[in-house]
Amino acid sequence: MKDLKTRNEIDDIYKWRLEDMFETAEEWQKAADEAESQIVKMAKHRGKFTKTGAALYSCISEMYELSRKIMKIYVYAHMKRDEDSTNAKSQELAGKADYLITKFSEATSFFEPELLRLESKRIEAMARKTSKLREYSFVIDEIMRKKAHVLSPGEEKILAMSGEATSTGQDVFMMFNNADIKFEPFSDEQGEKTELTIGRYVKFLESRDRNVRRRAFRSMYEAYGMHKNTLAAAYAGNVKADAFYSRVRKYKSSFLAALYQDNVPSKVYNGLIKSVHDHIHLLTQYLEIRKRVLSIQKVHMYDLYVPLVKMPAKTYTFEEARQIVTEALKPLGEDYCKALEHAFSDGWIDVCENKGKRVGAYSWGCYDSHPYVLLNWQGTVKDVFTLAHELGHAMHSYYSNLTQPVQYASYKIFVAEVASTVNENLLMEYMLKNSKDDIEKAFLLNHYLEEFRATVYRQTMFAEFEKKAHKLYEKGGVLTCESLSAIYMKIQHQFFKKVVKIDDEIALEWARIPHFYTSYYVYKYATGFSAATHLASGILSGDKKKRTAYLNFLKSGGSDYPIELLKKAGVDLSTTEPINAAFDVFEEKLNQFEDLML
Repeated sequence: MKDLKTRNEIDDIYKWRLEDMFETAEEWQKAADEAESQIVKMAKHRGKFTKTGAALYSCISEMYELSRKIMKIYVYAHMKRDEDSTNAKSQELAGKADYLITKFSEATSFFEPELLRLESKRIEAMARKTSKLREYSFVIDEIMRKKAHVLSPGEEKILAMSGEATSTGQDVFMMFNNADIKFEPFSDEQGEKTELTIGRYVKFLESRDRNVRRRAFRSMYEAYGMHKNTLAAAYAGNVKADAFYSRVRKYKSSFLAALYQDNVPSKVYNGLIKSVHDHIHLLTQYLEIRKRVLSIQKVHMYDLYVPLVKMPAKTYTFEEARQIVTEALKPLGEDYCKALEHAFSDGWIDVCENKGKRVGAYSWGCYDSHPYVLLNWQGTVKDVFTLAHELGHAMHSYYSNLTQPVQYASYKIFVAEVASTVNENLLMEYMLKNSKDDIEKAFLLNHYLEEFRATVYRQTMFAEFEKKAHKLYEKGGVLTCESLSAIYMKIQHQFFKKVVKIDDEIALEWARIPHFYTSYYVYKYATGFSAATHLASGILSGDKKKRTAYLNFLKSGGSDYPIELLKKAGVDLSTTEPINAAFDVFEEKLNQFEDLML
């Protein structure tokens, strides 16, 4: 086994070019010092910027310009650390950047409370006299939209102080999950005792040895079961905190409070759940195939993750992947492909693994830089999909930064996964069309079906559990291990009862899901995946209007509410039509897979 290369041993053609942001550490330091002095000067606007339109424009424009500078400083420092965390100088830069972000937040915390004291009519009058203020109209409107749910300055201060106390449930879970939980060792494929960890759990569930899968599953839930009442109390604390803040801020429920932040109608969330329930028969069909391919009489919960097709032994050089991805994305048009070429030739991508480099993959950047992509290339087919995925994020940011002013360039999490998943869909279709090997085709189809199951079906199950748990508490019920497990188990039966032996242990799965501590978040994965599937189908149809609408979506950044931006792109999530259309694609792929496997 070869040792990992150091950063200096990696060829420069496989490294991103951070010097496009700052050529030297000295240049970065100069910018950081200037930003720190500018942060102090923001205090001059406190108590004064609401007097005239000109004063408001001066304050808000300076605030965004300073934020723009600080984000460049912050992104550079953290990406420098990510390329080699063993570099002490890079660690120092990241620490300094964190300090600047905190100081900026503190220095501008006066803005929203003071703005909210104004009446909308007063702001409209100011905008008429100072036309430049209209450049920030959506920013101001979004702040003012929440006015009915903002309290007096004194009450807001108390709420801010309460955050540390009300986060105890989450803190307890994270400490338990990351530090204290211990699992019983079990025998691996070779009969040797092996240690289970949270990070290795899925690897064991993917084992070809069913006994290993079962032992890992039981070891996992035995550990959580020993602390089930503590974990129930931690999660209940999180639900109670959500309910507390929603009541104090005068929302009808924590559910409506969460959706209000993105201005998402409740019918989007509820429609997703209904549509997924309406298509459980397709999940049943997929699980029947799983049962037959694995040659087992009954699928257990620990049989859901073992791949039905082994990953092809074929590997890809980065250059080969570049060609494949470029060809796959050609349906997006000539302009998109020309811009994409810059990603490969102009230092956007950090390709190779090296000592100290952050694991995984991501896309990042700032308003004043081109996007960047971090990879840890191993050459598998999954790496090819990761490249397409991260380039989707990068191109979304590229077009948004190119088209929008700084205040509207950043897009919301609700739409963040759309562009990346569109790219994966286009790559999937290209590879299926060009593959000459039935085993490779079966692997690709299985990859898609698993992504769909894990993102649409599973995340919607999670979303339904969250809603029911919060509703139980807000209706006067008590959240205990028993009541939470009963909710979770009922949902499992609705989804799996026709094919799967629903092991008793799975009733405790809610106890190990970190995302439940960021409430009403997971549904965005399912809606984003569904929207992307719908958009990709339109692009592949060759309809130029649909392609143009999608490219305009990429250029829109955060210039409108996420639901409205998607609607302009041709996806109306206030109806179930896009989600149902995504299920049509799933069914098509499912039938293709069944024909190949059985």
